[in-house]
Amino acid sequence: MNGFADIFRKLFDMTAFSNLVDDPSFLIMYLIAFGLLYLGIVKKYEPLLLVPIAFGVLIANFPGGEMGVVQADSAGYVTLADGTREIIWDMPLHKIAHEFGIMNYLYYALIKSGLLPPIIFMGVGAMTDFGPMLRNLKLAIFGAAAQFGIFAVLIISLLLGFTPQEAASLGIIGGADGPTAIFTTIKLAPHLLGPIAIAAYSYMALVPVIIPLVVKLTCSEKELLINMKEQDRLYPDKMEFKNMRVVKIVFPIAVTTIVALFVPSAVPLVGMLMFGNLIKEIGADTNRLFQTASNGLMNAATIFLGLCVGATMTSEAFLNWTTLGIVFGGFCAFALSIASGIFMVKIWNLFAKKKINPLVGATGLSAVPMASRVCNGISTKYDPKNHVLNYCMASNIAGVIGSAVAAGVLISFLG
Repeated sequence: MNGFADIFRKLFDMTAFSNLVDDPSFLIMYLIAFGLLYLGIVKKYEPLLLVPIAFGVLIANFPGGEMGVVQADSAGYVTLADGTREIIWDMPLHKIAHEFGIMNYLYYALIKSGLLPPIIFMGVGAMTDFGPMLRNLKLAIFGAAAQFGIFAVLIISLLLGFTPQEAASLGIIGGADGPTAIFTTIKLAPHLLGPIAIAAYSYMALVPVIIPLVVKLTCSEKELLINMKEQDRLYPDKMEFKNMRVVKIVFPIAVTTIVALFVPSAVPLVGMLMFGNLIKEIGADTNRLFQTASNGLMNAATIFLGLCVGATMTSEAFLNWTTLGIVFGGFCAFALSIASGIFMVKIWNLFAKKKINPLVGATGLSAVPMASRVCNGISTKYDPKNHVLNYCMASNIAGVIGSAVAAGVLISFLG
């Protein structure tokens, strides 16, 4: 009988059930993973982003699966299987894979090295039409105003005892741009990369929930009924580009040059964003490059980034006060960025004859085109004929550029 008992004990220990009995916190992470999968699959909240993240959370929290990302301490040290400690940056990638599993190989090779964020920015540029912003340049100011949340949370974080580098990494979540948050944190506070990546991408995926909440708290029905097309008819713009194709080609080259001169540290993100857009606008001559950047390369980068970000959400890394504080601080930065764009529109409307729908201000985030689609949906609920998508895109695109420049400024001052 003892022999059979030993066999069953070994079989039980071989499964993940024994670890679940010893540490029920894994069950909380499964509930989080299932909740995120539900939002991505059933509610269709950015499934291309949320499904890989949620599945990464799921596979990272099966004990013994070795799919969770091992977080180094603030000095970069990790504990190996034999009990010794090494600085993970001094370890070759094959040793990282051998000691901690293949997901750690992918994480340190693709994410922590800073490789994927510029690649994703290139893909975003290739899939973005800057036309709405160029036709409504004055609306770009609301994309800049929405960056207020970044600096407000930075100041609050400093008052709460975070270092300037940690506070900047926390504040950049307010830009609603996962790649920018990752890139900034790698440069300034790499020990916080896991929780900040979690917060940034979680809130990006939950834009369809957060924007309506902030809009409901800050906007009246009268403001949301402002019809932008009717305002255009009443007060037509005097400036109009005659050859938009030429403008679209010159614009990414000019922006890259200007940013490189004034904020060189923003070039990896802004430069790749503009390069992706340039190969799109050139047309047939660079179509193969455009197709690769906007499809195959972008999709592959999104898959690996989503899985790796999800894999950082182990129970040990996520269920602690530091991470939960960063997640809460990220929400504050995100909400403040939306609200600051809305209030900038309100101030504008006090003095301008041509009124602007505050939903344009709510889209001054980097979550493009998701934020614009959400705000257009809110607008058409109040008036089915009031489509604000193109106007929101002007602010939304400016927000992408603005958050990358803000990140460059923070890296220049604090890096």
